[in-house]
Amino acid sequence: MNIGDVARQSGVPPKTIRYYEDIGLIRPNRSENGYRAFTESHVHKLAFLGRARALGFTIEDCRTLLSLYEDENRESMQVKAVAEDHLRQIEEKIAKLQSMRATLAELVEKCAGDHRPDCPIIEDLSPERLAK
Repeated sequence: MNIGDVARQSGVPPKTIRYYEDIGLIRPNRSENGYRAFTESHVHKLAFLGRARALGFTIEDCRTLLSLYEDENRESMQVKAVAEDHLRQIEEKIAKLQSMRATLAELVEKCAGDHRPDCPIIEDLSPERLAK
């Protein structure tokens, strides 16, 4: 199977497949003329990686999860630990985004948005604010 076929079947773009190969996530065999020779197993691994990336797992998380996927002796607690750590990171990001949203909404509300030069948004962003 060539890279176009595996891309269509896995839903992972060829450029991403090449990147995954470059960083060692997948290792297709090479034919005598140097072409990549993918198998059905690569399609499954790439679809797995595509789903993991869609859920926001980092490349290193994906490396760990792929290793666990391929390990028939894995324990579900290992997989759960990776997912729980990722979930904790998502919760932290959400908290930061909610704080950013609240602050920005407050600044937008305070800004008159007219022809005057004074603006609470600019004042909040200015380095002088930090000196106070």
